Amino acid sequence: MAVLHRGLRLGMALLASFTAPACGPDAPAGAALEVGEQELEAARAPLPPLNREALRQAIAGLPNAEVTGALVRVSGADGRWLGTSGVADIRTGAPVPADAHFRIGSMTKTFTAIVVLQLAAEGRVDLDRPVQHYLPRLLPAGVYAPITVRQLLNFTHGLPGVPVPQKDPDWFFENRFRRFSPRELLSLTLPQGPRFAPGTQQEYGNIGYLVAGLLIEQVTGRPYGDAVRERILRPLHLRDTFVPGNDVTLPGRHTRGYEEVAPDETGCPAGAIAYGERCLVDVTEASQSVPWAAGEMISTAEDLDRFLVALFQGRLLPRKQQEELFTVPDLPATGGGRATYSAGLRRHDIDGVIFWGKTGDRHGYNNGMGATRDLRRRLIYSVNTLHMGGDQPDIAVRIIMAALQGPSQP
Repeated sequence: MAVLHRGLRLGMALLASFTAPACGPDAPAGAALEVGEQELEAARAPLPPLNREALRQAIAGLPNAEVTGALVRVSGADGRWLGTSGVADIRTGAPVPADAHFRIGSMTKTFTAIVVLQLAAEGRVDLDRPVQHYLPRLLPAGVYAPITVRQLLNFTHGLPGVPVPQKDPDWFFENRFRRFSPRELLSLTLPQGPRFAPGTQQEYGNIGYLVAGLLIEQVTGRPYGDAVRERILRPLHLRDTFVPGNDVTLPGRHTRGYEEVAPDETGCPAGAIAYGERCLVDVTEASQSVPWAAGEMISTAEDLDRFLVALFQGRLLPRKQQEELFTVPDLPATGGGRATYSAGLRRHDIDGVIFWGKTGDRHGYNNGMGATRDLRRRLIYSVNTLHMGGDQPDIAVRIIMAALQGPSQP
């Protein structure tokens, strides 16, 4: 029971907003937490042995009332494990393939952040210069104070959230194939005015990365997706990772995503599939224009693992820009606690183990990637959830718990 409680603490700590204060109580407000001796020492601390049986149990029993399928990949010098469970297609009962493509959601932000940091390394973008310098007519004058590019990337910009309830099933089904432009979304958002003064708090959301995508396009003169492909996907040979643009389909072998809907008086409504006592709508195909540069990409577990290795080894960024990935501002987070996000990643301190990563979800897909700084333990997972939004599914907690805890003790 003690091991179970410890595992739950590990999983919930990774998924929730909690993290220990980044700096000491005397750190000045707004100071950045950079990787120092304490973290490097934590990185050298021994990790628990890989618990393969716990990983198997974490994804056992699928499909269930919450999830139709799951894929988990754990890699690193301290052990490897690859497992799948459930079905990729409820009509055929086909199993989840280990090389399945899936929608990675907000893990797209990591790719977008890297492109901006690469442009900074080339001297084409100054992280300390206001966004208004690069996009002078985007933010209403007199309404928004100067927002630096760095604040854009680490969620301290204070911009309001996009007022589009994309995770509400009713709104989603009505607008599933509608194509929004980034500027259309911003025109709905920016009149609300700032949430807080730039650089005083951290609040996670998509809006900063919509602006970052436009920044990339302004500086390069080309679609942001071209920059992702040319600067990251092709050099790393990530042939199964895509920026879909207007394409609503998933390529190659993939798991299908579903959203559960309520039955009507005659049974499952039109367009829904009866699956046991449940009514499921196949939502695999849908426009990803609302999240755009903040959440539209598609990938595989193998590609994401290769991406993490290259990123953490410094093959995508020079050292100065690399540290932006591992620098968390020492600021309060909206809703309580302290900031946990850097430029494109999130820092988790789990029983002294420092774990950097990013999660993401879209309708039918809930995913995560993360690693210790030295890459000794890397985790990629994708689960096919039946309900968009709300708390992380229990299975995601179990997967993370199993990946980070050691063998059970008697």
